[in-house]
Amino acid sequence: MTSSLDHNAPGISRRDLLAFAALGFTAGAPSLSFAAPQGQLTWAAHISLAPTWFDPAETSGIITPFMVLYALHDALVKPMPGQALAASLAESWTAAEDGLSYDFVLRKGPLFHNGEPVTAEDVKFSFERYRGASHDMMKARVAVIETPDAQHVNFRLKEPWPDFLTFYGSATGAGWIVPKKYVEKVGEDGFKKAPIGAGPYKFVSFNPGIELVVEAFDGYWRKAPTIQRVVIRSIPDESTRLAALKRGEVDGIYWVTGELDEVLQRTPGLKLAVSHTASQWLYFPEQWDPKSPWHDLRVRQAANLGLDRPNINQAIQLGHALLHDNAFVPAHFAFYRKAPPPPFDPAKAKQLLAEAGHPNGLDAGPLYCDAAFSNVAEAMANSLREVGIRANLRPIERAAFYKSFSEKKYNGLIMGGSAGFGNAATRLEAFAVKGGSYAYGNYPDIDALFQKQAGELDHAKREALLFQIQQLVQEKVIAAPLWQLAALSGVGPRVGESMIGAIGGDPWTSPYEDMTLKPV
Repeated sequence: MTSSLDHNAPGISRRDLLAFAALGFTAGAPSLSFAAPQGQLTWAAHISLAPTWFDPAETSGIITPFMVLYALHDALVKPMPGQALAASLAESWTAAEDGLSYDFVLRKGPLFHNGEPVTAEDVKFSFERYRGASHDMMKARVAVIETPDAQHVNFRLKEPWPDFLTFYGSATGAGWIVPKKYVEKVGEDGFKKAPIGAGPYKFVSFNPGIELVVEAFDGYWRKAPTIQRVVIRSIPDESTRLAALKRGEVDGIYWVTGELDEVLQRTPGLKLAVSHTASQWLYFPEQWDPKSPWHDLRVRQAANLGLDRPNINQAIQLGHALLHDNAFVPAHFAFYRKAPPPPFDPAKAKQLLAEAGHPNGLDAGPLYCDAAFSNVAEAMANSLREVGIRANLRPIERAAFYKSFSEKKYNGLIMGGSAGFGNAATRLEAFAVKGGSYAYGNYPDIDALFQKQAGELDHAKREALLFQIQQLVQEKVIAAPLWQLAALSGVGPRVGESMIGAIGGDPWTSPYEDMTLKPV
Protein backbone atom coordinates (compact mmCIF):
# COMPACT_ATOMS: atom_id res chain seq x y z
CA MET A 1 0.00 0.00 0.00
CA THR A 2 1.00 3.61 -0.46
CA SER A 3 -0.08 6.63 1.48
CA SER A 4 -0.73 10.31 1.47
CA LEU A 5 -2.27 12.86 3.74
CA ASP A 6 -4.69 13.67 0.92
CA HIS A 7 -8.12 12.06 1.37
CA ASN A 8 -7.76 10.52 -2.10
CA ALA A 9 -4.79 8.51 -0.87
CA PRO A 10 -4.75 4.91 -2.06
CA GLY A 11 -3.87 3.56 1.37
CA ILE A 12 -1.32 3.61 4.15
CA SER A 13 1.99 1.77 3.76
CA ARG A 14 3.98 0.25 6.61
CA ARG A 15 6.91 2.57 5.84
CA ASP A 16 4.63 5.61 6.03
CA LEU A 17 3.11 4.31 9.25
CA LEU A 18 6.54 4.44 10.80
CA ALA A 19 6.98 7.97 9.50
CA PHE A 20 3.59 9.06 10.80
CA ALA A 21 4.49 7.77 14.24
CA ALA A 22 7.78 9.66 14.24
CA LEU A 23 6.27 12.91 13.02
CA GLY A 24 3.19 12.71 15.21
CA PHE A 25 0.51 13.34 12.57
CA THR A 26 -2.82 13.66 14.35
CA ALA A 27 -6.40 14.62 13.70
CA GLY A 28 -5.49 18.03 14.99
CA ALA A 29 -3.22 18.95 17.86
CA PRO A 30 -4.93 19.25 21.23
CA SER A 31 -5.81 22.82 22.03
CA LEU A 32 -6.90 24.54 25.17
CA SER A 33 -9.97 26.71 24.78
CA PHE A 34 -11.30 28.83 27.60
CA ALA A 35 -14.22 30.32 25.66
CA ALA A 36 -17.43 28.61 26.72
CA PRO A 37 -19.45 27.14 23.85
CA GLN A 38 -22.53 29.14 22.96
CA GLY A 39 -25.68 28.94 20.91
CA GLN A 40 -27.59 26.18 19.18
CA LEU A 41 -27.31 24.84 15.66
CA THR A 42 -30.26 22.92 14.23
CA TRP A 43 -29.87 20.75 11.16
CA ALA A 44 -32.75 19.11 9.29
CA ALA A 45 -32.08 15.58 8.10
CA HIS A 46 -33.88 13.82 5.26
CA ILE A 47 -34.19 10.59 7.22
CA SER A 48 -35.54 9.35 10.53
CA LEU A 49 -32.66 8.69 12.90
CA ALA A 50 -32.42 5.19 14.37
CA PRO A 51 -30.83 4.17 17.71
CA THR A 52 -28.74 1.54 15.91
CA TRP A 53 -26.64 4.43 14.60
CA PHE A 54 -25.78 5.53 18.16
CA ASP A 55 -23.69 2.38 18.65
CA PRO A 56 -20.47 1.94 16.66
CA ALA A 57 -20.77 -1.84 17.05
CA GLU A 58 -23.67 -1.88 14.60
CA THR A 59 -22.21 0.30 11.85
CA SER A 60 -23.71 -1.08 8.67
CA GLY A 61 -21.22 -0.17 5.95
CA ILE A 62 -23.02 3.00 4.87
CA ILE A 63 -22.23 6.62 5.68
CA THR A 64 -25.40 7.44 7.67
CA PRO A 65 -24.19 6.22 11.10
CA PHE A 66 -21.21 8.57 10.86
CA MET A 67 -23.64 11.51 11.05
CA VAL A 68 -23.95 10.53 14.71
CA LEU A 69 -20.59 8.84 15.37
CA TYR A 70 -18.55 11.97 14.64
CA ALA A 71 -20.58 13.81 17.29
CA LEU A 72 -20.91 11.26 20.11
CA HIS A 73 -17.89 9.02 19.68
CA ASP A 74 -14.23 8.92 18.72
CA ALA A 75 -11.95 6.35 17.10
CA LEU A 76 -8.34 5.28 17.37
CA VAL A 77 -7.87 6.50 13.79
CA LYS A 78 -10.47 7.95 11.44
CA PRO A 79 -10.90 10.00 8.26
CA MET A 80 -10.45 13.73 8.82
CA PRO A 81 -10.16 16.76 6.52
CA GLY A 82 -7.21 16.21 4.20
CA GLN A 83 -6.34 12.83 5.70
CA ALA A 84 -7.57 9.39 4.72
CA LEU A 85 -6.65 8.21 8.22
CA ALA A 86 -5.72 10.57 11.02
CA ALA A 87 -4.54 9.67 14.51
CA SER A 88 -7.25 10.44 17.01
CA LEU A 89 -7.51 8.51 20.29
CA ALA A 90 -4.26 6.88 19.19
CA GLU A 91 -1.45 9.41 19.09
CA SER A 92 0.62 7.13 16.87
CA TRP A 93 0.70 3.68 15.33
CA THR A 94 3.21 1.44 13.60
CA ALA A 95 3.00 -1.66 11.42
CA ALA A 96 5.52 -4.47 11.47
CA GLU A 97 7.57 -4.91 8.30
CA ASP A 98 6.14 -8.40 7.83
CA GLY A 99 2.60 -6.98 7.90
CA LEU A 100 1.55 -9.26 10.76
CA SER A 101 1.03 -6.75 13.56
CA TYR A 102 -0.13 -3.20 14.22
CA ASP A 103 0.79 -1.35 17.40
CA PHE A 104 -1.19 1.64 18.66
CA VAL A 105 -0.11 4.07 21.36
CA LEU A 106 -3.11 5.71 22.98
CA ARG A 107 -3.16 9.40 23.63
CA LYS A 108 -3.00 10.40 27.30
CA GLY A 109 -5.92 12.50 28.44
CA PRO A 110 -9.02 11.57 26.37
CA LEU A 111 -12.08 10.93 28.51
CA PHE A 112 -15.47 9.39 27.99
CA HIS A 113 -18.44 11.61 28.73
CA ASN A 114 -18.80 10.02 32.19
CA GLY A 115 -15.27 11.13 33.10
CA GLU A 116 -13.59 7.74 32.77
CA PRO A 117 -10.32 7.59 30.78
CA VAL A 118 -10.11 5.81 27.43
CA THR A 119 -7.92 2.74 27.88
CA ALA A 120 -6.54 -0.16 25.89
CA GLU A 121 -9.16 -2.44 27.44
CA ASP A 122 -11.90 -0.25 25.92
CA VAL A 123 -10.22 -0.59 22.53
CA LYS A 124 -10.08 -4.37 22.78
CA PHE A 125 -13.64 -4.57 24.08
CA SER A 126 -14.96 -2.35 21.26
CA PHE A 127 -13.41 -4.55 18.59
CA GLU A 128 -14.59 -7.78 20.17
CA ARG A 129 -18.22 -6.60 20.50
CA TYR A 130 -18.29 -5.20 16.95
CA ARG A 131 -21.02 -6.89 14.90
CA GLY A 132 -21.48 -4.52 11.99
CA ALA A 133 -20.40 -4.70 8.36
CA SER A 134 -17.46 -7.02 7.58
CA HIS A 135 -17.25 -8.26 11.19
CA ASP A 136 -16.84 -11.96 10.33
CA MET A 137 -14.10 -11.27 7.83
CA MET A 138 -12.21 -8.92 10.16
CA LYS A 139 -12.35 -11.22 13.17
CA ALA A 140 -11.28 -14.20 11.06
CA ARG A 141 -8.08 -12.33 10.13
CA VAL A 142 -7.12 -11.09 13.62
CA ALA A 143 -5.29 -13.71 15.68
CA VAL A 144 -5.12 -11.88 19.00
CA ILE A 145 -5.38 -8.41 20.56
CA GLU A 146 -2.78 -7.68 23.23
CA THR A 147 -3.04 -4.91 25.82
CA PRO A 148 0.28 -4.83 27.71
CA ASP A 149 -0.78 -1.68 29.56
CA ALA A 150 -3.49 1.00 29.52
CA GLN A 151 -1.86 2.98 26.70
CA HIS A 152 -0.80 0.26 24.27
CA VAL A 153 -2.78 -2.04 21.97
CA ASN A 154 -1.32 -4.60 19.58
CA PHE A 155 -3.34 -6.31 16.86
CA ARG A 156 -1.69 -9.52 15.64
CA LEU A 157 -2.92 -10.87 12.31
CA LYS A 158 -2.98 -14.45 11.07
CA GLU A 159 -1.45 -13.39 7.75
CA PRO A 160 -0.42 -10.12 6.08
CA TRP A 161 -3.47 -8.00 5.26
CA PRO A 162 -2.77 -4.66 3.56
CA ASP A 163 -6.31 -3.42 4.17
CA PHE A 164 -6.38 -3.91 7.94
CA LEU A 165 -6.22 -0.18 8.71
CA THR A 166 -8.70 0.68 5.97
CA PHE A 167 -11.28 -1.72 7.36
CA TYR A 168 -10.51 -0.95 11.00
CA GLY A 169 -10.14 2.82 10.71
CA SER A 170 -12.59 3.88 8.02
CA ALA A 171 -14.78 1.26 6.31
CA THR A 172 -16.31 -0.09 9.53
CA GLY A 173 -17.13 1.03 13.05
CA ALA A 174 -14.74 -1.46 14.68
CA GLY A 175 -12.21 1.23 15.56
CA TRP A 176 -14.72 3.55 17.26
CA ILE A 177 -14.31 3.17 21.01
CA VAL A 178 -16.99 2.74 23.67
CA PRO A 179 -16.54 2.50 27.47
CA LYS A 180 -16.31 -1.16 28.49
CA LYS A 181 -17.43 -0.70 32.10
CA TYR A 182 -20.44 1.42 31.16
CA VAL A 183 -21.67 -0.92 28.42
CA GLU A 184 -21.34 -3.92 30.71
CA LYS A 185 -23.25 -2.04 33.42
CA VAL A 186 -26.23 -0.83 31.34
CA GLY A 187 -26.34 -3.58 28.71
CA GLU A 188 -26.69 -3.33 24.95
CA ASP A 189 -30.19 -1.84 24.92
CA GLY A 190 -29.35 0.53 27.75
CA PHE A 191 -26.36 1.81 25.81
CA LYS A 192 -28.52 2.72 22.80
CA LYS A 193 -30.98 4.56 25.07
CA ALA A 194 -28.23 6.58 26.75
CA PRO A 195 -25.00 6.29 24.76
CA ILE A 196 -21.73 7.48 26.26
CA GLY A 197 -18.78 8.09 23.99
CA ALA A 198 -15.53 10.03 23.81
CA GLY A 199 -16.58 12.46 21.07
CA PRO A 200 -16.95 16.25 21.04
CA TYR A 201 -20.66 16.13 21.94
CA LYS A 202 -22.53 14.19 24.60
CA PHE A 203 -25.99 12.69 24.34
CA VAL A 204 -28.87 14.71 25.83
CA SER A 205 -32.08 13.26 24.40
CA PHE A 206 -33.61 11.39 21.51
CA ASN A 207 -37.23 11.64 20.41
CA PRO A 208 -37.76 8.89 17.79
CA GLY A 209 -38.85 10.28 14.46
CA ILE A 210 -38.37 13.84 15.72
CA GLU A 211 -34.87 14.83 16.82
CA LEU A 212 -31.55 14.02 18.48
CA VAL A 213 -30.10 16.60 20.89
CA VAL A 214 -26.42 16.69 21.90
CA GLU A 215 -24.40 19.17 23.95
CA ALA A 216 -20.76 20.21 23.84
CA PHE A 217 -18.32 18.09 25.84
CA ASP A 218 -15.73 20.54 27.11
CA GLY A 219 -13.39 17.68 27.98
CA TYR A 220 -12.89 16.64 24.36
CA TRP A 221 -9.17 16.16 23.80
CA ARG A 222 -8.83 17.77 20.35
CA LYS A 223 -10.65 21.05 21.00
CA ALA A 224 -13.74 22.18 22.82
CA PRO A 225 -16.67 22.80 20.45
CA THR A 226 -17.72 26.42 20.03
CA ILE A 227 -21.42 25.58 19.63
CA GLN A 228 -23.13 24.56 22.86
CA ARG A 229 -26.00 22.49 21.49
CA VAL A 230 -26.60 20.69 18.20
CA VAL A 231 -30.02 19.39 17.21
CA ILE A 232 -30.50 16.96 14.31
CA ARG A 233 -34.18 17.14 13.38
CA SER A 234 -35.89 14.62 11.10
CA ILE A 235 -37.91 16.29 8.33
CA PRO A 236 -38.32 13.65 5.59
CA ASP A 237 -40.20 15.89 3.13
CA GLU A 238 -37.76 18.10 1.25
CA SER A 239 -40.24 20.91 0.59
CA THR A 240 -40.90 21.10 4.32
CA ARG A 241 -37.14 21.07 5.03
CA LEU A 242 -36.55 23.97 2.66
CA ALA A 243 -39.48 25.93 4.09
CA ALA A 244 -38.05 25.47 7.59
CA LEU A 245 -34.67 26.76 6.39
CA LYS A 246 -36.22 29.80 4.72
CA ARG A 247 -38.15 30.63 7.91
CA GLY A 248 -35.02 30.30 10.04
CA GLU A 249 -36.40 27.36 12.03
CA VAL A 250 -33.32 25.33 11.12
CA ASP A 251 -29.80 26.40 10.20
CA GLY A 252 -29.17 23.84 7.49
CA ILE A 253 -30.75 20.99 5.57
CA TYR A 254 -29.53 17.81 3.93
CA TRP A 255 -30.62 16.64 0.48
CA VAL A 256 -32.38 19.14 -1.77
CA THR A 257 -33.07 18.36 -5.41
CA GLY A 258 -34.22 19.73 -8.74
CA GLU A 259 -36.41 22.82 -8.65
CA LEU A 260 -35.94 23.19 -4.90
CA ASP A 261 -32.20 23.61 -5.45
CA GLU A 262 -32.97 26.50 -7.75
CA VAL A 263 -35.36 28.04 -5.21
CA LEU A 264 -32.69 27.73 -2.51
CA GLN A 265 -30.08 29.47 -4.65
CA ARG A 266 -32.48 32.34 -5.39
CA THR A 267 -33.24 32.91 -1.70
CA PRO A 268 -31.16 35.68 -0.11
CA GLY A 269 -28.94 34.47 2.73
CA LEU A 270 -29.05 30.79 1.77
CA LYS A 271 -26.21 28.83 0.15
CA LEU A 272 -26.06 25.54 -1.74
CA ALA A 273 -23.28 23.24 -0.53
CA VAL A 274 -22.14 20.54 -2.97
CA SER A 275 -20.04 17.49 -2.09
CA HIS A 276 -19.71 14.17 -3.91
CA THR A 277 -20.45 11.13 -1.85
CA ALA A 278 -22.44 7.93 -2.43
CA SER A 279 -22.29 5.64 -5.41
CA GLN A 280 -25.85 4.58 -6.33
CA TRP A 281 -26.90 1.76 -8.60
CA LEU A 282 -29.66 -0.60 -9.72
CA TYR A 283 -29.06 -4.07 -8.26
CA PHE A 284 -30.40 -7.35 -9.59
CA PRO A 285 -30.72 -9.71 -6.58
CA GLU A 286 -32.28 -12.49 -8.68
CA GLN A 287 -29.45 -12.77 -11.22
CA TRP A 288 -28.24 -16.03 -9.63
CA ASP A 289 -31.71 -17.67 -9.91
CA PRO A 290 -31.95 -19.63 -13.20
CA LYS A 291 -35.74 -19.20 -13.14
CA SER A 292 -35.56 -15.40 -13.04
CA PRO A 293 -35.40 -13.26 -16.20
CA TRP A 294 -32.54 -11.37 -14.50
CA HIS A 295 -30.39 -14.52 -14.76
CA ASP A 296 -30.02 -13.63 -18.45
CA LEU A 297 -27.17 -11.17 -18.96
CA ARG A 298 -29.04 -9.59 -21.88
CA VAL A 299 -31.88 -8.51 -19.59
CA ARG A 300 -29.44 -6.86 -17.18
CA GLN A 301 -27.71 -5.20 -20.12
CA ALA A 302 -31.08 -3.91 -21.32
CA ALA A 303 -31.77 -2.33 -17.94
CA ASN A 304 -28.31 -0.75 -17.97
CA LEU A 305 -28.97 0.81 -21.40
CA GLY A 306 -32.46 1.87 -20.31
CA LEU A 307 -31.32 4.35 -17.68
CA ASP A 308 -31.31 7.92 -18.99
CA ARG A 309 -28.60 9.11 -16.64
CA PRO A 310 -27.95 12.57 -18.13
CA ASN A 311 -31.60 13.61 -17.91
CA ILE A 312 -32.06 12.15 -14.42
CA ASN A 313 -28.90 13.98 -13.35
CA GLN A 314 -30.12 17.29 -14.71
CA ALA A 315 -33.63 16.94 -13.29
CA ILE A 316 -32.64 15.88 -9.77
CA GLN A 317 -29.02 16.97 -9.31
CA LEU A 318 -28.82 20.03 -11.59
CA GLY A 319 -26.09 18.11 -13.40
CA HIS A 320 -23.81 17.92 -10.34
CA ALA A 321 -23.65 14.10 -10.08
CA LEU A 322 -20.63 12.30 -11.54
CA LEU A 323 -21.55 9.76 -14.22
CA HIS A 324 -19.36 6.70 -14.80
CA ASP A 325 -19.56 2.95 -15.41
CA ASN A 326 -18.50 1.80 -11.97
CA ALA A 327 -21.49 0.63 -9.98
CA PHE A 328 -19.96 0.24 -6.54
CA VAL A 329 -16.70 2.20 -6.31
CA PRO A 330 -16.73 6.02 -6.14
CA ALA A 331 -14.16 8.16 -7.92
CA HIS A 332 -12.42 9.37 -4.75
CA PHE A 333 -11.58 5.82 -3.59
CA ALA A 334 -8.16 4.24 -3.88
CA PHE A 335 -8.01 1.61 -6.66
CA TYR A 336 -10.98 3.16 -8.48
CA ARG A 337 -11.23 2.03 -12.10
CA LYS A 338 -12.55 4.78 -14.33
CA ALA A 339 -14.81 3.96 -17.27
CA PRO A 340 -17.21 6.14 -19.32
CA PRO A 341 -20.91 6.00 -18.38
CA PRO A 342 -23.12 3.56 -20.31
CA PRO A 343 -25.11 5.22 -23.11
CA PHE A 344 -28.87 5.65 -22.98
CA ASP A 345 -29.93 3.41 -25.88
CA PRO A 346 -33.65 2.47 -25.76
CA ALA A 347 -33.57 0.75 -29.16
CA LYS A 348 -30.69 -1.54 -28.19
CA ALA A 349 -32.33 -2.21 -24.81
CA LYS A 350 -35.59 -3.32 -26.49
CA GLN A 351 -33.63 -5.47 -28.94
CA LEU A 352 -31.83 -7.23 -26.07
CA LEU A 353 -35.12 -7.84 -24.27
CA ALA A 354 -36.62 -9.35 -27.43
CA GLU A 355 -33.58 -11.60 -27.93
CA ALA A 356 -33.98 -12.76 -24.34
CA GLY A 357 -37.60 -13.74 -24.98
CA HIS A 358 -39.36 -10.58 -23.80
CA PRO A 359 -40.53 -8.79 -26.98
CA ASN A 360 -43.27 -7.04 -25.00
CA GLY A 361 -41.04 -6.13 -22.12
CA LEU A 362 -41.29 -7.65 -18.66
CA ASP A 363 -42.84 -7.04 -15.26
CA ALA A 364 -39.90 -6.62 -12.90
CA GLY A 365 -41.93 -6.63 -9.70
CA PRO A 366 -40.89 -4.37 -6.81
CA LEU A 367 -38.15 -1.76 -6.93
CA TYR A 368 -37.02 -1.33 -3.32
CA CYS A 369 -35.31 1.89 -2.33
CA ASP A 370 -34.29 4.06 0.59
CA ALA A 371 -37.30 6.36 1.10
CA ALA A 372 -35.00 9.38 1.22
CA PHE A 373 -34.15 8.74 -2.44
CA SER A 374 -37.60 7.74 -3.66
CA ASN A 375 -37.56 10.56 -6.22
CA VAL A 376 -34.35 9.12 -7.72
CA ALA A 377 -35.76 5.60 -7.77
CA GLU A 378 -38.97 6.88 -9.35
CA ALA A 379 -36.97 8.56 -12.10
CA MET A 380 -35.11 5.28 -12.69
CA ALA A 381 -38.39 3.35 -12.83
CA ASN A 382 -39.85 5.82 -15.34
CA SER A 383 -36.77 5.53 -17.53
CA LEU A 384 -36.88 1.71 -17.45
CA ARG A 385 -40.56 1.77 -18.32
CA GLU A 386 -39.71 3.49 -21.60
CA VAL A 387 -37.83 0.37 -22.73
CA GLY A 388 -40.46 -2.07 -21.44
CA ILE A 389 -39.17 -2.89 -17.94
CA ARG A 390 -42.06 -2.25 -15.55
CA ALA A 391 -41.27 -1.97 -11.82
CA ASN A 392 -43.34 -0.92 -8.82
CA LEU A 393 -41.68 1.50 -6.41
CA ARG A 394 -41.32 0.33 -2.78
CA PRO A 395 -39.74 3.09 -0.64
CA ILE A 396 -38.66 2.04 2.87
CA GLU A 397 -37.20 4.07 5.75
CA ARG A 398 -33.40 3.93 5.69
CA ALA A 399 -32.63 1.84 8.77
CA ALA A 400 -35.25 -0.77 7.85
CA PHE A 401 -34.24 -0.68 4.18
CA TYR A 402 -30.59 -1.51 4.81
CA LYS A 403 -31.48 -4.07 7.48
CA SER A 404 -33.69 -6.01 5.04
CA PHE A 405 -31.15 -5.47 2.24
CA SER A 406 -28.42 -7.07 4.33
CA GLU A 407 -30.73 -9.87 5.47
CA LYS A 408 -31.31 -10.74 1.79
CA LYS A 409 -35.08 -10.26 2.01
CA TYR A 410 -35.63 -8.45 -1.29
CA ASN A 411 -36.49 -9.75 -4.75
CA GLY A 412 -37.14 -7.88 -7.99
CA LEU A 413 -34.90 -4.81 -8.11
CA ILE A 414 -33.04 -2.79 -5.50
CA MET A 415 -31.78 0.76 -5.76
CA GLY A 416 -28.56 0.32 -3.80
CA GLY A 417 -26.08 2.87 -2.61
CA SER A 418 -23.26 3.49 -0.19
CA ALA A 419 -21.16 6.45 0.87
CA GLY A 420 -19.26 4.50 3.49
CA PHE A 421 -15.55 5.18 3.88
CA GLY A 422 -12.91 2.79 2.55
CA ASN A 423 -11.36 1.86 -0.78
CA ALA A 424 -12.28 -0.29 -3.77
CA ALA A 425 -11.56 -3.50 -1.87
CA THR A 426 -13.76 -2.63 1.10
CA ARG A 427 -16.64 -1.64 -1.18
CA LEU A 428 -16.36 -4.75 -3.34
CA GLU A 429 -16.18 -6.96 -0.25
CA ALA A 430 -19.56 -5.66 0.92
CA PHE A 431 -21.44 -5.78 -2.38
CA ALA A 432 -19.76 -8.10 -4.90
CA VAL A 433 -17.93 -10.89 -3.06
CA LYS A 434 -19.18 -14.10 -1.48
CA GLY A 435 -20.36 -13.47 2.06
CA GLY A 436 -20.58 -9.70 1.57
CA SER A 437 -23.10 -7.90 3.75
CA TYR A 438 -25.21 -6.92 0.73
CA ALA A 439 -24.18 -9.55 -1.83
CA TYR A 440 -27.10 -11.81 -2.79
CA GLY A 441 -24.84 -14.15 -4.73
CA ASN A 442 -21.31 -14.45 -6.05
CA TYR A 443 -19.14 -15.31 -9.04
CA PRO A 444 -16.19 -17.68 -8.44
CA ASP A 445 -13.81 -15.76 -10.73
CA ILE A 446 -14.42 -12.55 -8.80
CA ASP A 447 -14.05 -14.34 -5.45
CA ALA A 448 -10.74 -15.87 -6.50
CA LEU A 449 -9.33 -12.52 -7.62
CA PHE A 450 -10.54 -10.86 -4.43
CA GLN A 451 -8.79 -13.41 -2.23
CA LYS A 452 -5.61 -12.98 -4.27
CA GLN A 453 -5.58 -9.20 -3.93
CA ALA A 454 -6.32 -9.36 -0.19
CA GLY A 455 -2.82 -10.66 0.54
CA GLU A 456 -0.94 -8.83 -2.22
CA LEU A 457 1.51 -6.31 -0.73
CA ASP A 458 2.77 -4.95 -4.06
CA HIS A 459 0.66 -1.88 -4.82
CA ALA A 460 0.80 -2.11 -8.62
CA LYS A 461 -0.07 -5.81 -8.67
CA ARG A 462 -2.90 -5.27 -6.24
CA GLU A 463 -4.27 -2.38 -8.28
CA ALA A 464 -4.27 -4.57 -11.40
CA LEU A 465 -6.25 -7.26 -9.58
CA LEU A 466 -8.81 -4.78 -8.24
CA PHE A 467 -9.15 -3.20 -11.69
CA GLN A 468 -9.82 -6.66 -13.11
CA ILE A 469 -12.55 -7.28 -10.53
CA GLN A 470 -14.22 -3.95 -11.31
CA GLN A 471 -14.12 -4.77 -15.02
CA LEU A 472 -15.81 -8.12 -14.35
CA VAL A 473 -18.50 -6.39 -12.26
CA GLN A 474 -19.09 -4.11 -15.25
CA GLU A 475 -19.13 -6.93 -17.82
CA LYS A 476 -21.45 -9.14 -15.79
CA VAL A 477 -23.69 -6.15 -14.98
CA ILE A 478 -23.95 -7.27 -11.37
CA ALA A 479 -25.48 -3.84 -10.94
CA ALA A 480 -26.26 -1.00 -13.32
CA PRO A 481 -24.45 2.14 -12.17
CA LEU A 482 -26.47 5.31 -11.85
CA TRP A 483 -23.97 7.90 -10.61
CA GLN A 484 -21.81 9.17 -7.82
CA LEU A 485 -24.30 11.28 -5.96
CA ALA A 486 -23.82 14.98 -5.40
CA ALA A 487 -24.88 15.65 -1.81
CA LEU A 488 -26.72 18.96 -2.17
CA SER A 489 -27.34 20.71 1.14
CA GLY A 490 -28.74 24.09 2.13
CA VAL A 491 -26.87 26.34 4.57
CA GLY A 492 -28.54 29.22 6.42
CA PRO A 493 -27.21 32.70 7.23
CA ARG A 494 -26.25 31.98 10.87
CA VAL A 495 -23.71 29.31 9.96
CA GLY A 496 -20.04 30.22 9.82
CA GLU A 497 -18.29 26.93 9.06
CA SER A 498 -20.70 24.09 8.23
CA MET A 499 -17.90 21.54 7.53
CA ILE A 500 -20.10 19.87 4.90
CA GLY A 501 -17.85 17.86 2.60
CA ALA A 502 -14.73 18.68 4.62
CA ILE A 503 -13.98 14.96 4.94
CA GLY A 504 -13.69 13.21 1.58
CA GLY A 505 -16.90 11.36 0.74
CA ASP A 506 -18.68 12.44 3.94
CA PRO A 507 -21.80 14.54 3.20
CA TRP A 508 -22.44 15.50 6.83
CA THR A 509 -21.30 18.38 9.04
CA SER A 510 -18.09 16.77 10.26
CA PRO A 511 -15.94 17.23 12.29
CA TYR A 512 -18.57 18.67 14.63
CA GLU A 513 -16.04 20.43 16.84
CA ASP A 514 -14.96 22.55 13.86
CA MET A 515 -18.44 23.91 13.09
CA THR A 516 -19.05 27.55 13.91
CA LEU A 517 -21.85 30.09 14.06
CA LYS A 518 -21.30 33.62 12.81
CA PRO A 519 -20.84 36.26 15.52
CA VAL A 520 -24.10 37.95 16.44
